[in-house]
Amino acid sequence: MEIDKAITGCDDQRLQTKYNNATYVIQRALSLYSIEEVAFSFNGGKDSTVLLHLLRAGYFLHKRGQINANGDLKDFPIRTIYFESPCTFSEINSFTYDTAATYDLQIDTIRLDFKSGLEAFLKENPIRAIFLGVRIGDPTAVGQEQFSPSSPGWPPFMRVNPILDWSYRDVWAFLLTCKVKYCSLYDQGYTSIGSIYDTVPNSLLSISNSSNTFKPAYLLADGRLERAGRVKKLSVTSGKPHADNNGLTSLDLHKNSMFTASIIAVGDEILFGTVEDQLGPYLCRKLHSIGWSVLQLSVVHNNVDSVAEEVERQKSTCDMVFIYGGVGPLHSDVTLAGIAKAFGVRLAPDEEFEEYLRHIIGDQCIGDRNEMAQLPEGITELLHHDKLSVPLIMCQNIIILNATNVLELEKQWECLIELTKSSDLLTLLEPYVSKQVTTNLSDVEIAQPLSKLCLEFPDLYIGCYRKTRYGSVIVSFKGKDQARVESAIKALHQKFEPGAFTAMN
Repeated sequence: MEIDKAITGCDDQRLQTKYNNATYVIQRALSLYSIEEVAFSFNGGKDSTVLLHLLRAGYFLHKRGQINANGDLKDFPIRTIYFESPCTFSEINSFTYDTAATYDLQIDTIRLDFKSGLEAFLKENPIRAIFLGVRIGDPTAVGQEQFSPSSPGWPPFMRVNPILDWSYRDVWAFLLTCKVKYCSLYDQGYTSIGSIYDTVPNSLLSISNSSNTFKPAYLLADGRLERAGRVKKLSVTSGKPHADNNGLTSLDLHKNSMFTASIIAVGDEILFGTVEDQLGPYLCRKLHSIGWSVLQLSVVHNNVDSVAEEVERQKSTCDMVFIYGGVGPLHSDVTLAGIAKAFGVRLAPDEEFEEYLRHIIGDQCIGDRNEMAQLPEGITELLHHDKLSVPLIMCQNIIILNATNVLELEKQWECLIELTKSSDLLTLLEPYVSKQVTTNLSDVEIAQPLSKLCLEFPDLYIGCYRKTRYGSVIVSFKGKDQARVESAIKALHQKFEPGAFTAMN
């Protein structure tokens, strides 16, 4: 079989190991289920293309002892499912049907959504197991094993995931080593293909001085950025548009949208008063500088359950959660374990992250003993930047910062912003404008007029505080439109005698 010969004859020991493990899973499945009880879900993408050829090789190895075959196995009897959609790239459709013809696939085209189509297909066919090209890092991979029953509410079948532990690098090593055809979009800079509405070429592969020319997908340096070509459309979070009840209809959606963040500090030393947290206030200022609203800054104990509870609470209410502290090899470094628990996944070894760590701490970073290379399974993306010796970690909408002081955090923030400009990591909005005035009037004297002012300017944040117990009252105005801030300050002056409020620098 040509695939088996290509892999066994190459010098890539890692690829050989991945291949052997994958074909073992396939042979195991073919031993557990009859050929009439298995199917293969093919979508024309790189992962399912790899799986197609692994299935061909696995079926060959499974049958070789029975049929005494020495050459290529001509028939491939595993039923193939293809979900065709109007949103699919024409190149994907063409490649899928050309591949089906080339390898004589028994293809069933389904033109319904995945769940409805699958229910109808399984109702008409005695399928008990389906081979899927799911890899760790895919949104659907959370909590899955190589053999995993379908989720509650779905029709019952066994999900078989032979390439679950394969990386982006493994996929391309296989395709190039075996010299098999793949969809032409990957030679045009596409690295992860969804629908025509949410997929563009990966900007990280753009060729200098040519905005419309891209290097092929296999040249992407960091496989963790394969989804950087997935378009993230600007949206108003959770139906919470920025208030515009005061004649602000001229502001466009970009200025009017409100993205929210929360910040979690992990550290008993902060709660005990041993150290003063400087990173939280710094992050607040930086988030305001890109137009984001910070809903909460909290500090939790170095305890897995404490971290998990706080992450669980914040991740569903904010667009992004930033967490720092508790990252490392010490017994008190429980942040990653807490995040994993919040998402209901396990910590699993990450080969790519371990390679980064190996360059930093050398032989101390060996195999499974390196707890720092254990990352939340299926939800982790590495945020690599040339200025960072170790990538930052993102778990869905949680960004883990490993800074221990403001200088380190400033460097990491700058890298996040640079990554945002190339991969839309964070949505950059109009920055907040902030003005302050001070007065020697008492709280009682200014309380009612300020309450009325807040009603007149609901689109602004208007707050009061004192730096000392008996010091002057400082009134702070914050908003996205400078003219509105100036109007609010002017309206405040008009409510009092001249000179009652003084502008602050």
